Amino acid sequence: MQNVRRYADFIASLEGLAWLGLAWSISISMHRQSTEPTLAVMFVVATLVLFSWAHRPLRHLLRRYHIRKRRTDMWIHTLALPLLLAMFFHIMLEALLGSAWLPPKILLFNLLASAGWLTFVMTLFIKFVIHSVKTSSK
Repeated sequence: MQNVRRYADFIASLEGLAWLGLAWSISISMHRQSTEPTLAVMFVVATLVLFSWAHRPLRHLLRRYHIRKRRTDMWIHTLALPLLLAMFFHIMLEALLGSAWLPPKILLFNLLASAGWLTFVMTLFIKFVIHSVKTSSK
């Protein structure tokens, strides 16, 4: 059971990192006015998705309950909360500073999503340490 938890944590962390890479590549593409960074990351994400779909043992591992639960936690940390907070902070900054100088909304989202992903990874690490301390004391 502990291995399933560790696999779930690792896979959810990597998946969150892949989606963060895609979000940051969009910001870099907008800054450089070139689609190459986004296309490169999209090819990497597509390769990972194809490999996880085609590799039978990995496909069975990804169907397990713990993986789905960890993915949901990861999506909440890296997508749902940053989207709501980015919208709120952008509206507040626009009301306070006006629209003269505002960073793009995607940049604000990327910063909040990165912070959310780091929070997710640190939470998983703290849970792992607490669980290993509990099992070692028994």
